[in-house]
Amino acid sequence: MQAIISIQQLSKTYASGFHALKSVNLDIQRGEIFALLGPNGAGKTTLISIVCGIVNPSSGRVLADGHDTVSDYRAARAKIGLVPQELSTDAFETVWSTVSFSRGLFGKPPNPAYIEKVLRDLSLWEKKDSKIMTLSGGMKRRVLIAKALSHEPAILFLDEPSAGVDVELRKGMWQMVRELRDSGVTIILTTHYIEEAEEMADRIGVINKGELIVVEDKAVLMRKLGKKQLSLQLQTPLQSIPAELAGLPLELTKEGHTLVYTFDSQTEETGIAALLKQLAGLGIDFKDLHSSESSLEDIFVSLVHGDAPAAQKEAA
Repeated sequence: MQAIISIQQLSKTYASGFHALKSVNLDIQRGEIFALLGPNGAGKTTLISIVCGIVNPSSGRVLADGHDTVSDYRAARAKIGLVPQELSTDAFETVWSTVSFSRGLFGKPPNPAYIEKVLRDLSLWEKKDSKIMTLSGGMKRRVLIAKALSHEPAILFLDEPSAGVDVELRKGMWQMVRELRDSGVTIILTTHYIEEAEEMADRIGVINKGELIVVEDKAVLMRKLGKKQLSLQLQTPLQSIPAELAGLPLELTKEGHTLVYTFDSQTEETGIAALLKQLAGLGIDFKDLHSSESSLEDIFVSLVHGDAPAAQKEAA
């Protein structure tokens, strides 16, 4: 698959001496939804700002659809739509006027039919003559997306698109983003809602302290760094794990009432059958059992806090 954004050895040091980005290398493929995750201050906004030409890098290079974002700024920026995190809009303008004006800023000729399509796709058509100041927060965010799409960009950056949006609108926005991807637009998403990335992304990157620590297909990341657990509620609590089971990945929780077995669901032999046989042989009875699987949030927290094994990080 062809890269539409190529980031090479990108670094940024601010005048204060703060190293916001440290030698970041990343290719984003044409037509994918790429989610960039990281804690506050990790470098997400700096990275987006450099790609969009808002901030100059200290070193390195960014190509947007083949155009250098510094030496060929206008051509590169014309390929990009940016939906910022802040709800900054022209309060006294109508929806139609502000979206049409945004198109003109990129030198595009008027195209009422295209603007109408964008507004209809975003469920804004009935609000086209309403002033921005009269809209709800969710509708204002949709207007920002319409403005970003007004000049028909190939790349769309969504910086925390669901911030302040209720659950119903959020799910509607997810569907809209998928439809944009299906129409050929490449989506780069930053979000604090881990379930948003888990629901939508094709690939996921995790940035922390200015360094890109993982870039991987979502499914592969979940498989490599995720884990499954079988929890057994015991009939009689144990004081400790029996010596006969010492070599197994077992943990006692809830004051000895629950035995937790961690296993790799991708292997042919999970070891569950053998475990249950051993428990029966030791006279350890259980009254209930259930399995659980790591969420993307669990994986993200373990990566950011360094809890994931180094070998797993390297594999990812």
